[in-house]
Amino acid sequence: MELYFLGTGAGMPSKERNVTSVALTLYDERGTMWLFDCGEGTQHQMLRSPLKASRLEHIYITHLHGDHVYGLPGLLTSRSNQGGSSPLVLFGPPGIEAMLEPVLRLSQAHLAYELTIREVSEGTVFEDDRFVVVCGKLDHRIDSYGYRIVEKNKPGKLDAEKLKALGLPPGPLFGKIKRGETVELPDGTIVDGTSFIGPPIRGKTVVILGDTRKCDTAVALAEQADVLVHEATFDSSLNDLAQAYYHSTAKDAAETARKAGAKSLLLTHISSRYQEEDALRLLDEARKHFPETKLAKDHWTFPVA
Repeated sequence: MELYFLGTGAGMPSKERNVTSVALTLYDERGTMWLFDCGEGTQHQMLRSPLKASRLEHIYITHLHGDHVYGLPGLLTSRSNQGGSSPLVLFGPPGIEAMLEPVLRLSQAHLAYELTIREVSEGTVFEDDRFVVVCGKLDHRIDSYGYRIVEKNKPGKLDAEKLKALGLPPGPLFGKIKRGETVELPDGTIVDGTSFIGPPIRGKTVVILGDTRKCDTAVALAEQADVLVHEATFDSSLNDLAQAYYHSTAKDAAETARKAGAKSLLLTHISSRYQEEDALRLLDEARKHFPETKLAKDHWTFPVA
């Protein structure tokens, strides 16, 4: 499980940063990847990356501002032209379908795969046997959501040596015991499978927030997260500007991570006023309040440990 940042800028692209998009690769977990936001030029960024649109399974949109959605029509169409045929689910705020449908229809876009659009509200938006995704409404000028992606706990490891000590060779019974079932050995001994399995392996939690001012919902979503991806549009000297435009400073992001008990904080959505070394001011400011902070940049990968 890794995060790959395709765009880390705010508002408009710059020479250094494209507008917002980040991929969560789940190749080991499910052989796919999920995309969070799709600003203009995302498909171009993907072409310069190791990522393949054909492996997209889900797209999650945080809100409908252009720097988060204007890349959708191009990416969806190119995915089809590049041979993507597996179903794709697009999650987004109310209005996402009304925005996208006429563009695809009037441009006569042909999608060679099934596209499902699900408009979200607060609560669980996706769940299967491996993952659950929960979203909450943040504090922005328009409806903006944050997504909490939780990998469910995995069964503990089978104590094969303990089983061998009972004289049980590897075979079909191992699988039943691994599942925690009660089985009868050839000699009539009854074995409780749960006694041979270690403690569950905790799944990982990644939280990716849309644009927001500092708010309680952000803290709740990020509680004990392994990784929090948070906007840091401004430094705290521009706090009044951040408040007026419903954005966060680097200090705000750090305080959210600290209150939530997150393990790592990744700053993104950086204003174009912070070019090159100037962006380090945001990193320095955040680390004063939350030392485990990193500054994301385009085409940067962060393994979720």
